[in-house]
Order: sequence, then C-alpha cells, then structure tokens
Amino acid sequence: MTTDHPSAPRSASRRTVLTALAAAATAGSPLLAQLATAAPANAAEVEYPSNTALYQQLAGQEGTTFSRRFRRHEQFDTSMTTLAPVRRTAILALHGGGIEIGTSELCLGIAGYSPGDAAGAPVLPTVHDYWMFEGLLSAGNRDLHVTSKNCDDHVALSTAASHLNVLSLHGCTFDQLKLPTATYPPTGDRRMAVVGGLNKTFRTALVQELNAAGFPAIDSLAPAWATLLTEYNGDHVANPCNKTMLGMGAQLELTTELRKSLFDDPDSRGGRASSWNGEFVKFRDACRRAVETVEAGQPLL
Repeated sequence: MTTDHPSAPRSASRRTVLTALAAAATAGSPLLAQLATAAPANAAEVEYPSNTALYQQLAGQEGTTFSRRFRRHEQFDTSMTTLAPVRRTAILALHGGGIEIGTSELCLGIAGYSPGDAAGAPVLPTVHDYWMFEGLLSAGNRDLHVTSKNCDDHVALSTAASHLNVLSLHGCTFDQLKLPTATYPPTGDRRMAVVGGLNKTFRTALVQELNAAGFPAIDSLAPAWATLLTEYNGDHVANPCNKTMLGMGAQLELTTELRKSLFDDPDSRGGRASSWNGEFVKFRDACRRAVETVEAGQPLL
C-alpha cells in the first residue's frame, strides 16, 4: 500500500511532466507557468488511478517496467456422485517487485512455491492460487503504485471473486504507522505486521499465528487500534482482499524492517530470490497455518 521511502525528495515524474506539457498546449499558456502549477515537487503525490490506466500509459513495457504473474491451478470435477475439492484461498501481491519489496517472494512462498522459482514445481504439498503485479525498474518503482481499492486488473479481480478467502500482502514503514511510542518505541523492534481486511476470523488467526511465530502483529480493526490505523486496515469494500465470494478477506501491512528480516540479501530482486532464510520460512508457515484454520471452518460450496 505504501512506499518504503515516502519522504525521499524526487523531481516530478516523466508522467507528471508530460501531463503538464499537454495541459500547457491545450490552454495556450506559457509553458513554464503551466509546469510550475502542474508538476508537484514530489512524484509520490501522483499515481495511476487504476491498473487499466497504467497498462495503457505503459503499453509495450510489460516485462521491462512492470510484470504480472499469476497461477490458477487446473482442477477437474468429472464425477456426478462425489464432491471434488476446490481452491478456497488466493494470495495477492498488488505492489510486488521493487514497489514494496518482499511481497512478491512472500506471495509465492505462502502459495507453496519457491520465492525464486515461480515457474517451477511447488515446494509444499498444498498450493494456493496467486496473482502479483511487480515493479521491475532499477529505481522509481513507487511511481507504479496503484492504490488497492483502485485495482481493476481483471485477472486479479476474477481470482479474488472465485475464492472464499484472499490474503493480500503489502508493505509500509514503521514510522508511517504512528504507533504509540510508549508501547512501540521507534528505537525498539520495528518489525510489525498490521493485520486488516473484513474477515475477522482470518484476522484473528493471522494475529495469533504470527505472534506465536515471533512476529509482532496487531489487528488493525480491534478497538485499541481502529481509530489509529484507518489507512492500513484494508476495510474498503473495493479492496481486492474483500472482493471474495464471501465479500471479506485479509490483508497484511508489513514494515520494511520485518520484510527485510526475511532475507539475508533483501536489497535486490536476485538477492531476495536466493537468500530467503529461516525467518522467511517461519513467517510463511505462520500465514499458511492461519489459512488452514480459516478453511477448516468453511464448508465446501
């Protein structure tokens, strides 16, 4: 949902400048005056209003500027007398790659695959469907961010709509959360998982499993946090995590420190793909146990 370095000053993005140029040409105004009013000082203030807008603006750049990866596992029900199992849970990373680092790798891991080998065979006996959007730039991936509730990728939405549950993975910084310093001092453990989404059962299972595995986790919609973490609670009905068959799901906002702790070399795509460590396994398995808990209480539909 958020950028790892939101306060870093940057010049206006190419997209912002092009918008200003178009505005100047249309209005017939002096170019410099138009640029002065149209281009914000920080490019993070501007983002694509939807995935569709991004795909149109960056047509032909998939595979170089951004990527989309997904897997829907083939299943058959050819019997008229027995009930076949179905995939109940999907894993999403809406801001993967270099946008919110570590979320792509976690998406693959929780889905049952190696973080460095999406095309390979699963490494765990149970697999989940998944979808990812990833920034591939060497720098400036924040400009590829689309707010969750504005995601309109048809594969992402159809994936969510065909599952009972969705677990959506996001990144934030510790300072953005503005947690009470008496409980969470800035100089203390800055690893934090903020659990959101409209499925309370799912949120409860995630908080319990992550805390038990040694990862600080809080329920953003619990009374103690409901008014403090409104930007990170994943409660919008248009958030893909809530666009499931049940109209509710779960979301994780993970601080930079937590995500980086899951890799020995977290600062490059190749490093994350090859250096996931024991903490990664513990986090992955805690999420998978939470999924199992939720699914165990759901009837086959």
